Amino acid sequence: MSGLAISIENISFAYEEQGKKCFSGLHLQIEKGKRFGLFGPNGAGKTTLMNCMTGLLSPQEGKIFLLGHEVKKHDKTFNHFFGLVPQDFSFYHELSPVENLEFFGAWYGLSKTTIKNKTDELLQVLGLEDARNKQVKKFSGGMKRRVNLAIGVINNPQILFLDEPTVGVDVQTKHAIIHYLKNLNSNGTTLVYTSHQLAEAEELCEEIAMIDEGKIIAQDSLSNMMNQHNEKGLEGLFLNLTGKDFRD
Repeated sequence: MSGLAISIENISFAYEEQGKKCFSGLHLQIEKGKRFGLFGPNGAGKTTLMNCMTGLLSPQEGKIFLLGHEVKKHDKTFNHFFGLVPQDFSFYHELSPVENLEFFGAWYGLSKTTIKNKTDELLQVLGLEDARNKQVKKFSGGMKRRVNLAIGVINNPQILFLDEPTVGVDVQTKHAIIHYLKNLNSNGTTLVYTSHQLAEAEELCEEIAMIDEGKIIAQDSLSNMMNQHNEKGLEGLFLNLTGKDFRD
């Protein structure tokens, strides 16, 4: 699989209330089919950058392209290209998994037949079949994470953005989610992942970029970067590149 999934060209972004720019002249390219990790200290700009890539925020300067199409805020064309699994739960707690997937599937513009077939598949694969008609508010944290993931992939995205997709779950749930994501990637979905779970990230990601103070300070395959900096793991590499000082 060749070509770019994501191309970020010279973007600048600042929150009005802060004044200081989060990014200035930032460039980033991610190839199709990669399991790509974006890492950095708290406040480095990871989630803000992901929100720009998904059109939730609009950079003041520069351009972002998904699969060759320029991202513009509120342009629903891009709903068909990507899925988003945010750190915060993105579903209706009073509804069941089936009802949530019906709602978000319709929002994506999927047919009723497609929604039903995809819902049945996802609930089975993610171990939610027995709870398909129960209110999500009664679920464990791990089950809620799996519902969050199911909603993010209901539209068969070509690019899937993942912001801390396994935070707060048990080992079994984490393993199941990582296994599912790898299978999704093997079928062609590009993964763009950020997390503070560095051991998990080391298992999932092929290529990584380190971001600090709004700049990409390193980007390469994980193996090349560890060899280059004489580190045996992602945690050591992270500290090597971003330092050991406290971050807010």
